[in-house]
Order: sequence, then C-alpha cells, then structure tokens
Amino acid sequence: MADRQVTASGKDKDGDITKLCKSGEAWSPRQKTDAIRDIENGTHTYYVQQAGTSRVNITVVNGTTGKYLRSTADKSSSNNLDNLPDC
Repeated sequence: MADRQVTASGKDKDGDITKLCKSGEAWSPRQKTDAIRDIENGTHTYYVQQAGTSRVNITVVNGTTGKYLRSTADKSSSNNLDNLPDC
C-alpha cells in the first residue's frame, strides 16, 4: 500500500472533485473513481498536507448522488480538496 500526498485537485464546472494530483508522481492524475476504489480496497491512502498544517486524510463519503472524496475536517481550510490548486 502506498501513502499518496495530494497537492492539487481537478474539479468539474460544478466544483465537484474529479481527480487527485501531485506533480511528478507516476500515479498522478488519479481519477475520482480510481481513488475511491483505492481507498475502499485499502490499496492506497491519499492525504493533504500543506505547509503549516497538519496532515488530513482523504476519505470516501456516500452522498445522496453517489460516492465522493472529502478531506477530513480540521481547523484549516487550505487543505480542503476544494481549495487546492487545479490540476
């Protein structure tokens, strides 16, 4: 199992997360469906850790319109998937 740091995220026109990214990594970009499968199967973990913030894991959430990715809530908004640079 690999522990993968995410530094950017892809978003669609509605702002929904479509992919996870880290420049220079062979796995990047990782499409949302593949990242969800990785997390649920325990194949890989994904996390965000910005300078000056603690590490937050990315989890799978079962929403009303299906599964989506979300970073664990903490006191910082800079490590939220929505607030990461686009990839």
